[in-house]
Amino acid sequence: MNDVLLDIRELVKYYPLKGGVFRRTVANVKAVDGVDLQIRKGECMGLVGESGCGKTTLGKTVLKLHEVTSGRIYYDQSPDKIREVEQMLHSENAPERHRALSQLPDMDIIHMRRRDISRLRQKVNIVFQDPSNSLNPRMLVKDIVAEPLVAQKLIRSRDVEAKVLELLNVVGMGEGHLKRYPHEFSGGQRQRLAIARALATNPDFILMDEPTSALDVSVQAQILNLLKNLQSEFQLTYLFVTHHLLVVKYMANRIAVMYLGKLVELSDTKELFEKPLHPYTKALLSAIPVPDPDTGIERIILTGDVPNPVDPPAACRFHPRCEYAKDICREKEPTLEQAGTDHIVACHRWREI
Repeated sequence: MNDVLLDIRELVKYYPLKGGVFRRTVANVKAVDGVDLQIRKGECMGLVGESGCGKTTLGKTVLKLHEVTSGRIYYDQSPDKIREVEQMLHSENAPERHRALSQLPDMDIIHMRRRDISRLRQKVNIVFQDPSNSLNPRMLVKDIVAEPLVAQKLIRSRDVEAKVLELLNVVGMGEGHLKRYPHEFSGGQRQRLAIARALATNPDFILMDEPTSALDVSVQAQILNLLKNLQSEFQLTYLFVTHHLLVVKYMANRIAVMYLGKLVELSDTKELFEKPLHPYTKALLSAIPVPDPDTGIERIILTGDVPNPVDPPAACRFHPRCEYAKDICREKEPTLEQAGTDHIVACHRWREI
């Protein structure tokens, strides 16, 4: 049985920097640099890290909103088939590699044919961070929510308004909102409209790109509860991108921690909060505000600044800011290593910390 919806392999996304008279590429911003990640059907995968670590870029490449530099993103494919294709891709036999490449358009989002992209758009969707910017201010609510249905030709014209009203009811809004413009709503209501639009095509996967960061705390709770209820009702799979650790603790089944374009730790949510293994994860968790001055929790203050993604540190990218760094951390890049049943970490010294 295939319980993995998205299987991301060796994903790389570089943004070229142009320079000189002829505007040639002189360097690359390494936003995502060799990420492997599996997202299971029906789960909420949290993706956390500092601003600029590449988490939103990773999410948008999955939706093909950004073109990928290299890698594969298998969507709802058999594990055996993926294993077979991966073996052929890494084979030294040229005919085998060619045969694998010929199969990728049927399996991989990155290599997908143009005619198949439309069908993909029905199955994957996004809720953006700021609903004020993601909703067209010149369109009525009924047209905003109906836009995916009309663009995909999924419904007859006479049934559009009834379907839109059904979607609005799902997110806690009603008929009185149909003929109003986005500026007439509060931030929470606008985000509900964005969620209704994302649900319009009955998707399997939704990227949540910091969907509550622009909202008041009380409204955040309402939206988070709505998202959890919708996930259960419609059997949705989420990739929840955020820098708010308490939000992701509430929402996610598993959490992936990202630093400077690479995953450094991936674990079950409960285990990650109780037993973080990577020094960077420990520093992030120590920064969570605690409303009790007598807890005795020591905050970990990282030294230095986040390195430039154009020229990241060699070997372990975190070593310039890590108090546990040794020579091996500066010489050899750590790989994701199994540290439990459902816990992996990229650190040479995690057993000693």
